[in-house]
Amino acid sequence: MAEEHSRHECGGHKGCGQGRKASDAVNIYVGNLPFSTTNVDLEELFSEYGPVHSASVIMDRDTGRSRGFGFVEMPDEAGRKAIADLNGSDFGGRPLTVNEARPRAERR
Repeated sequence: MAEEHSRHECGGHKGCGQGRKASDAVNIYVGNLPFSTTNVDLEELFSEYGPVHSASVIMDRDTGRSRGFGFVEMPDEAGRKAIADLNGSDFGGRPLTVNEARPRAERR
């Protein structure tokens, strides 16, 4: 029943987990963002370290405003360099919290 990764049609998109080795990319948590930060700002900040697969500032469902944190997905080696360099650095007058994201907990 197990499907070979080379035959899997999704190509290893986010959320699937197939077709991509865990070591290929790192998901990075970025906290203490200024509330004016956009997805583009986040992508530009991290693109100095390598290609960015995705960059998302998390928005509040009710107000539509930034919640002050986001996530960036990029290749493993570049991502680890970005984490080391950007954690604690100033961005928009605020010290960033940058680390490898923990897996999301199950919702009840």
